[in-house]
Amino acid sequence: MLASAPPVTPEGLSWNGFVQSHVAVRTADVNCPPGTECNVPAADLRGDLDVEGKNAAGNARFLGRFELLRDFVLDETQLSTREFYGDLRSEKLAARLGRQVITWGVGDLLFINDTFPKDPVALFTGQPLEYIKLGSDALKLNAYPAPVNLELVIAEFRPDNMPTSRRFVLADPLPAGLPRRTEEPGNSRQDLEISGRVFGYHDNWDLAGYASRTHYHTPARRVTGGEIVSTFPRLNTVGASLTGPALNGVLSLEAGYYDSPQDPDGRDPSIENSQSRGLIGYSRQVWDDTTLGVQLYGEWMRNYSAYRETLPAGFPIKDRVREVATFRFTQLFAHQTVTFNVFAFVGLSEKDHYIIPSLRYAFSDNLWAEIGANVFGGNRNGTYGSMQDNNNVYLTVRFAL
Repeated sequence: MLASAPPVTPEGLSWNGFVQSHVAVRTADVNCPPGTECNVPAADLRGDLDVEGKNAAGNARFLGRFELLRDFVLDETQLSTREFYGDLRSEKLAARLGRQVITWGVGDLLFINDTFPKDPVALFTGQPLEYIKLGSDALKLNAYPAPVNLELVIAEFRPDNMPTSRRFVLADPLPAGLPRRTEEPGNSRQDLEISGRVFGYHDNWDLAGYASRTHYHTPARRVTGGEIVSTFPRLNTVGASLTGPALNGVLSLEAGYYDSPQDPDGRDPSIENSQSRGLIGYSRQVWDDTTLGVQLYGEWMRNYSAYRETLPAGFPIKDRVREVATFRFTQLFAHQTVTFNVFAFVGLSEKDHYIIPSLRYAFSDNLWAEIGANVFGGNRNGTYGSMQDNNNVYLTVRFAL
């Protein structure tokens, strides 16, 4: 059983934090919708405070990460809890309860078996990568019986933070002028999301199997009764991953199957068809302070003929097989105080791309600044090409306390 623990003493408390300024500016002016500032998709100032405490025995701890954000684009000031959880641990068992960031899988900015909430807005505006994942309000249980480890996550639903017209120029095939509303899953037992992972280590290889009963975290939108209603259909997934040394680098493999139980025959155009997903990745150090990584990713849609038959007029047609390649190049300079990085998504089937170059300089252990860009292009009906009116450059400055 989990060991009981005495209260955390003041001597077990520690804290740190930072102040960060971030701005992203569109590279070309567009006609923004009334009431928006989409030519400046991001302009914010935030203060982050992390507080951690643990008992003398080290088998109980808590972590709180709190953030005060001034968003100049939306003209909002908000205090939020990015993470706040408590841990209990023994030799063979562990439990974590509260808001926590959970990451599964082996992909680099490609997610298959990681069905936990994400923030594409942070990615598209150049925020630090730590902001791409959102915290889940969850209970996470771990057991470590040899030779495998077990993890169970029971979480409340939380949607992805999707781009909106308040920050971005977005193509919308749905009728303009109709009222819109969103119906999110509740917090009842039948709406809880349950995910499990079995993982282990064998002969220098990390192996894992995954299964989940969750929801799509991006909305399914349909016109109903003279209004546009966004819902989050059920999603069941199963998959596996493998990563280990190969050819003087690291080889990664991951696959998963997405089952849409609310649209088993693929005839509801508002719900994603069931599909298989897979990726293969390879990364290695090519010379001192320089790494190169590549990935090939694919999605295979089931019931494709039914999808084509029921797709409403005006909606872009998806491919039966969507193929994407990614490339990451990272070079460190000046005693590792300067980091040059380029990450690129290349839509092989959709003929589009999304490129993220960045340059970071660490002035000291406490202060760094980064400039970069988000560059979309190619086929306007593609996943990345449809965002090409949102090309931007960004600047981030962070001072650690």
